[in-house]
Amino acid sequence: MENRGIFTLDGITGMLIATVLLLGILAYLTVLGLGAQQNNAANFYKIENEKEIRMISTDNAVHRVEVK
Repeated sequence: MENRGIFTLDGITGMLIATVLLLGILAYLTVLGLGAQQNNAANFYKIENEKEIRMISTDNAVHRVEVK
């Protein structure tokens, strides 16, 4: 006996739950991204000593100076 139904979790209901869950995750991550962008939009900086910047170096962060 197979108990199949259109409104079971493997039918329309499951599809709607998955869709709502994915859209909720998308909205949450979008809000987080917009918040991070707004927080950093006012942090201006300039680069000093451009000639000393190396392609692969962990010391490149010292060339970035925040402008107040």
